[in-house]
Amino acid sequence: MTWAPGRITEAWTETPGTRSLVIDIPHWPGHIAGQHVDVRLTAEDGYTAVRSYSIASSSTSKRLEITVDKLADGEVSPYLVDVAEVGDMVEIRGPAGGWFIWRQHAGARAGDGENMRPVQLIGGGSGIVPLMSMIRSHGDAHSAAPFRLLYSVRTPERALFRDELVRRAAEDAPLEVTWNFSRATPAGWPTPPERLDREHVMASVFAPAERAAVYVCGSTPFVETVANWLVDAGYDAADIKTERFGGVVPA
Repeated sequence: MTWAPGRITEAWTETPGTRSLVIDIPHWPGHIAGQHVDVRLTAEDGYTAVRSYSIASSSTSKRLEITVDKLADGEVSPYLVDVAEVGDMVEIRGPAGGWFIWRQHAGARAGDGENMRPVQLIGGGSGIVPLMSMIRSHGDAHSAAPFRLLYSVRTPERALFRDELVRRAAEDAPLEVTWNFSRATPAGWPTPPERLDREHVMASVFAPAERAAVYVCGSTPFVETVANWLVDAGYDAADIKTERFGGVVPA
């Protein structure tokens, strides 16, 4: 992969500390839901910093959209969240990733019919971003595959894409969304806030016998804990794909 110039054409705040950016790249090849890109910034003195960001846009879209969560000690995310403006240039490399992906017709098993294998998404915090690409791709393609999302987040104000998820769950019959708020809940919520636990996970996901394709994304402790719960409950480890945040990307 080579670096390509990209121009920021749209930008908006998702939640306090997170921002979505649309980046125009000449001859953008498109992507598969779940993939990511590397973003490189270059200072006036020539110093460069590179970080990877999951793609949020649908695979049916011709545009590249990323959603960035600001890290207080970060080199790239504070600029993208607080400083970058429409018209600014960045460098993009990608798309990349061939494991944590969902294709419209890739999940079908013999006898299931086209694209009918259930898909279980489990996201923690900003781990929702690549899963949102899958949800958008699923909806935009009018896929009949049953889709479920379990989204764990601290407070309603920190929930990314909240209004869109509510809308899509109401309009897209194969999509079900279950929320877990660990610190505070929306007004009128029927249950108090609670940390995600094994019982909540197992009550929200497809049964192991349904052999759903599972995608888990979030912080390393979140991903490892949830994946272990699923395996202990009878899920085949081969059906579980995981993605973790963090790490520095080589320039």
